[in-house]
Amino acid sequence: MVHAPARPPAGAPPIRINLYSDTQTLPTPAMKAAMMEAEMGDEQHGDDPTVHALCDRMAALLGKEAAVFLPSGTMCNVIAILTHCRPGEEVLAHETAHILGSEGGTHAALAGVQINPLKGERGMFSAETLRAAIRPRSRHAPPQSLLEVEQTANIGGGAVWPQAELDAVVAVAREQGWATHMDGARLMNAVVASGIPAAEMVAGFDTVWLDFTKGLGAPLGAVLAGSEEFIGEAWRWKQRLGGAMRRAGICAAACIHALDHHVDRLADDHANARALARGLRQIEGITVEEPDTNLVFFDPTGTGRRRASW
Repeated sequence: MVHAPARPPAGAPPIRINLYSDTQTLPTPAMKAAMMEAEMGDEQHGDDPTVHALCDRMAALLGKEAAVFLPSGTMCNVIAILTHCRPGEEVLAHETAHILGSEGGTHAALAGVQINPLKGERGMFSAETLRAAIRPRSRHAPPQSLLEVEQTANIGGGAVWPQAELDAVVAVAREQGWATHMDGARLMNAVVASGIPAAEMVAGFDTVWLDFTKGLGAPLGAVLAGSEEFIGEAWRWKQRLGGAMRRAGICAAACIHALDHHVDRLADDHANARALARGLRQIEGITVEEPDTNLVFFDPTGTGRRRASW
């Protein structure tokens, strides 16, 4: 079976309006200029000043001791779980979590862990649901070691976890002695939508990462943050997985530019998403979820048209 993505058909007309995902954002001219002017070194050797500047800034933004620059958000999740967990352990996450449905079975293949899928509306679960998933500690059950949440919840429609609910599930994890990890691919969307500072929002999580290739518009890159000891261990997996880079400052500069110029613009994305939702509701037969942030989920079934035609 070929797993490579299909290329566009030869001669296909160019896409003029692309609303597929915030993953389709492109660097602005100003971001490209910042990349060209970046001071660079050898990131793998530890002497790229722009990477250090990005990681120090992200650690401070997220209220953590240290951070590491990685090529992708998926690698952030993979390295976090490989560092947090041991083979045979169990991670608790929502049934629509990215780690369960969009990372190619990596956590079973490489970490040897299983993921316990929890139910809940809009990509979120309650403290009661989490507590009901606690297993008796015995040789018959996998040791449960990690709680994972997404902020915002992607398949939940870009939903923002209320802070009280985040705190409640973290409290359950702490009672059980579990580590906590946040998939923060769209964390800044949640920060902008809620008005809660990033460090406050993620204070209960041992590790958290932010993706710069979504609405922030960078060409690649994500930053994983945690304790100094944890990030030191994560570097071993970064090396093993081929995530250690060379002249990475050129990409880190794009991420710094995004922090400086693109975070506030996420509010515009949210407003545009609400406008799109209002417009879609005017089409007979389409059911639309009200967006919390920048993702619009709708169902065209009532129009009598097949989903594939939209």
